[in-house]
Amino acid sequence: MNAKAESKDSRLDILKWSVVAVVVAVAVVGNQYFAATPVLYRVLGIVALAAGAIFVALQTAKGGAFFALAKDARTEIRKVVWPTRQETTQTTLIVVAVVLVMSLLLWGVDSLLGWLVSLIVG
Repeated sequence: MNAKAESKDSRLDILKWSVVAVVVAVAVVGNQYFAATPVLYRVLGIVALAAGAIFVALQTAKGGAFFALAKDARTEIRKVVWPTRQETTQTTLIVVAVVLVMSLLLWGVDSLLGWLVSLIVG
């Protein structure tokens, strides 16, 4: 019985994804067809069609899984302890200082090696 339910859901999912593809195609073609109309109306139409396509896509199994993943990711982001402004500034200054020191060091080694090669080659 479970295989029949999955088969029926997958067929419906294919139909739903087809509807999403058609809605996106209508948005693209409609935007070009109504190129002479004001941009505001075209944007509102595209936003409405996009909202409809997203709603239909979320009704599928993969869309539901994506929505659950997004909710879980948001929960995990709330658990993160973000650095303060002072910590961020200090870390940035340390990175800039290390980059400057390393660039000067590499420039010095490159110049030294170039000088040695020019002495050897003549």
